[in-house]
Amino acid sequence: MLFLPIWIAALAVAVEAQEVYITKTGTSARPQCTGTLASPSFHFQPFSYTLKETIRTFAPAYSKAAKLLKTSLSTSTWGSWLPGQTEISATDTADPYGQAAWSSMWLQADLQNYTTTGLLSTTVHPTPIPTSELVLPPADYFGPTDCYDFPDDFVFGVAGSAAQIEGAIALDGRSPSLLEKLITGDKPRDYVTNENYFLYKQDVERMAAMGVEYYSFTIPWTRILPFVLPGTPVNQQAIDHYNDVIKTVLDAGMQPVVTMLHFDSPLMFVASDNITRHPDIGYNNAGYQNETFVDAFVNYGKVLLTHFADRVPIWVTFNEPLLYAFNFQGVDNVVHAHSQVYHFYHDELKGTGRMGLKFNDNFGVPKDPKNASHVQAANRFQEMQLGFFADPIFLGKQYPDSVLKTLPGARRLNDTELTYIKKTADFFGIDAYTATVVSPASEGIDACASNPSSSNWLFPYCVNQETTNIYGWNIGYRSESYVYITPTYLREFLFDIYNKWKHPIIVSEFGFPVYGEATKDLPDQLYDSPRSQYYLSFMSEVLKSIYEDGVEVIGALAWSFADNWEFGDYSQQFGMQVVNRTTQKRHYKKSFFDLVDFVKTRQISD
Repeated sequence: MLFLPIWIAALAVAVEAQEVYITKTGTSARPQCTGTLASPSFHFQPFSYTLKETIRTFAPAYSKAAKLLKTSLSTSTWGSWLPGQTEISATDTADPYGQAAWSSMWLQADLQNYTTTGLLSTTVHPTPIPTSELVLPPADYFGPTDCYDFPDDFVFGVAGSAAQIEGAIALDGRSPSLLEKLITGDKPRDYVTNENYFLYKQDVERMAAMGVEYYSFTIPWTRILPFVLPGTPVNQQAIDHYNDVIKTVLDAGMQPVVTMLHFDSPLMFVASDNITRHPDIGYNNAGYQNETFVDAFVNYGKVLLTHFADRVPIWVTFNEPLLYAFNFQGVDNVVHAHSQVYHFYHDELKGTGRMGLKFNDNFGVPKDPKNASHVQAANRFQEMQLGFFADPIFLGKQYPDSVLKTLPGARRLNDTELTYIKKTADFFGIDAYTATVVSPASEGIDACASNPSSSNWLFPYCVNQETTNIYGWNIGYRSESYVYITPTYLREFLFDIYNKWKHPIIVSEFGFPVYGEATKDLPDQLYDSPRSQYYLSFMSEVLKSIYEDGVEVIGALAWSFADNWEFGDYSQQFGMQVVNRTTQKRHYKKSFFDLVDFVKTRQISD
């Protein structure tokens, strides 16, 4: 059975008395707009045949692009790490990049309770999605009240990251990353997760069947370059794998969005016995501040771009880098590494797609907007979360004073650096999950900022972060995690970003883990109305941002297309599909239908 768009699938089963969103007016998803649409004008025109088939490329193919690299790339393949076996059978001990050397990295990683695979060990051939799975769920009584359409080039899609869905961590030549060491105790690890490494064709099929247009995924550095550093061999198995992932996405009628680094920094950069976590910011000593990091990342970026940029229209260099680079050197390295990769892509490779970064920031709103110190605290919060990266990259502007005066080791960028870094992003990616209420540290911002003591957990922001407003109300409807439903603050956030950094915006992640969802029976997990409310309210505010505020929002990517590994946790279910952890079977949730239907009924027709 071929997969069908959800609105066709719904008609096909209408005889079963399922509720569908298609009526005589064709606009029942937007009843408040009835009568506001212009009537069509019918007229005859001359006919002529036109060529419909086109091939869109965004950069030269690898055969030409590889000539831009200073040295030719050597390729190799490795096996899989099997505890107690591979390190014994490998005899190529004299080869610095051989099987024995590769296996030794996994020995040093010292994994706990590692199993090499879950259910699968080979790529699964996709199966068509039965029409019965694509029946629209019953509609909620109240819905959005907008009458706007998305621009015809709006980037709408869903997202996932390799570490959270792929599994197969020590198979086919992948080497260890930070995430295999970060999670301790009895929490679930990333060894299996969703087994997307073997199930990617089926996952793409399920997304395409729902009408998804863009699929945002990540490529692990340690799969492409197991030995990480410039001059080390490229993993041919990884190149072949992601070539096929991209081909699968394109063949399904979608477009790929590729992120180069999503938390899974190579373990060789990490002082694994000295990883510290700040409760409000992220992890220190996670590798980004390593002195070889910039050259290594730039080399990795060039390898990806020369191999895949001809077919990928949107690139992200770093995902939420502040969480793993919150000291000055780490952020400074990210800024320089990103700008070098950007220049290679546009100046040398002549890439015609778009490249940017995606940042984490729970929009900081002052607890008392009438209190100047609270407003100052919110502004400082935004400076240190976003301005630290965005001022030099988007504006060619110096690092914020709040950073330079607070962080140990901070230095000013010189004029040559600022000129090179300026405008090295085509869009501003923001993972705008929620908002947080901000007020100054009790001792005051200045007193806190002058005391970089490890015992002062408010340093370096030196602001309090809360989830209740000045009247004691939650800032919005709460979830299983830090996310609250805060759509009106999203609109305010987009307005602030656009007018401050003057670049197009992609809402590169947004999602909602329903409170207690993982404890519910399957039918109750599937009927996830709070998540639908989150997505539809956020997308409504995106439309208002575009039409009423003049903000150039060019896309939105929902997190995530399926429940996944949330860094040691499966109870925070952000997905729009339930995943059975025993069988790996996926089930569509109501929110997936609601989000896609919202966008499809608001797309401008050609």
